[in-house]
Amino acid sequence: MLVLLLCCADSDLLNAQVVPPAESAATTRRPNVILIMADDVSWECFGCYGAQDYQTPNIDALAAQGIRFNHCYSTPLCTPSRVKIMTGKYSFRNYTHFGYLNPAERTFGQMMKSAGYKTAIAGKWQLNGLYHSAAGADDNTRPLQAGFDEYCLWQLTRAKDDKNGGERFWSPPLEQNTQLLSKQQNEGKYGPDLMSDFLCDFIRRNQEQPYFVYYPTVLVHNPFVPTPDTIGDAPRTHDANRAPKNKAEQKANFVAMVNYLDKIIGKLVDTVRETGQLENTLILFTADNGTNKSISSRWQGQTIHGGKGTTTDMGHHVPLVAYWKNHTPQGVVLEDLIDFTDFYATLAALAEPQQTAADPTDGRSFLPQLRGEPGNPRHWVLNHYQPYWGQFKGTQYVRDQDFKLYRSGDFFNVPNDLLEANPLPASPLNSAAEVARAKLHHVLETAPPPPPLKAGKQASERPTYPDWNTLADPND
Repeated sequence: MLVLLLCCADSDLLNAQVVPPAESAATTRRPNVILIMADDVSWECFGCYGAQDYQTPNIDALAAQGIRFNHCYSTPLCTPSRVKIMTGKYSFRNYTHFGYLNPAERTFGQMMKSAGYKTAIAGKWQLNGLYHSAAGADDNTRPLQAGFDEYCLWQLTRAKDDKNGGERFWSPPLEQNTQLLSKQQNEGKYGPDLMSDFLCDFIRRNQEQPYFVYYPTVLVHNPFVPTPDTIGDAPRTHDANRAPKNKAEQKANFVAMVNYLDKIIGKLVDTVRETGQLENTLILFTADNGTNKSISSRWQGQTIHGGKGTTTDMGHHVPLVAYWKNHTPQGVVLEDLIDFTDFYATLAALAEPQQTAADPTDGRSFLPQLRGEPGNPRHWVLNHYQPYWGQFKGTQYVRDQDFKLYRSGDFFNVPNDLLEANPLPASPLNSAAEVARAKLHHVLETAPPPPPLKAGKQASERPTYPDWNTLADPND
């Protein structure tokens, strides 16, 4: 089974010994996949990455028994990241509106289903186009059309301010397999528990066949409210979704939410183990973008401020942990670059479906690295960023592990300048910086025009380039 998760591990994980895949009886069946993507939380919040404010033993155990990638990159905001990971395409090809995935796009759900997988999704949807009243925004079959046999989702056809809508945590309105589960029906219940229980049930019911589970969690997005472990005897009505005004209390709730995310991941891994599928499951955990800007965290002796929505390292640099018992090497830390377009390619390499003209070509599979092989790593990742939301401005940049070049020409050594406050001047042509600058500049020369600099919710021009040539990497 193949599971992609950033999450927890149990005693089997702690005691697992890696053996070659040929020695495992589980290799006679295609692996299951579980992909977990956390919401608004980044590398500075997980112990295995050096976090000091949070308790994430399950995620840390996965990293200890599997692979921790140091250089995975999403986009700085949720919807462009969600569209990018689901379609395997750069944003310049298909991203036009916040909260929207064009139903004509082929997703990894459709791809996995075509390969014979049972498929399920639970968590945050927010892709029907509710924010701009898109055609079909009220279509509750959209996840089914996207390739998922079953779903349990928040904000599918109900917005937060709708009569039958509301928040995602306490007494949440959810939609499950075309049925509305109202706030009244879910009175006193915790949304993340309902959605993860749904997935555990799906895993148990489908343990005899390959399955693909996609879990874009609602944790740990604001409002920052208590979890079942911290709410105590307080009412668990929908009013419990109101965050405290005190910043210290908000931070305490955020910490509790990160810790509870870790707990849920542990529950999912336990379910996989109980069904005897741990050895046949790849677990990957990632996140959609940086941490909320109101949150500060202690990380390796320094204070890191959340960078959601910004193009700094704190905005688009996200965690990625992979564990696949007896397949992934143990306790390895990889510096290979991973782009969000690469998840589709990796799943396709694993499932081996019949390829179609609609399948993307932007991503690069990191399946060899998951098996302990060198693979064919990227030399750069590209971000074409215009969220068409809020006050965020459009920009385009390309980077490697150390250096980052904007279309404007601004050039930074990111590890030594996380806030990007000190652009690098010109240096000798044979320096590492100038070699990197030339490499990254070549990528921008072959990329489409940058997105409009100023374009919010009412933008009239939203250019896309769906047929732009595949951008060649030096390794291609």
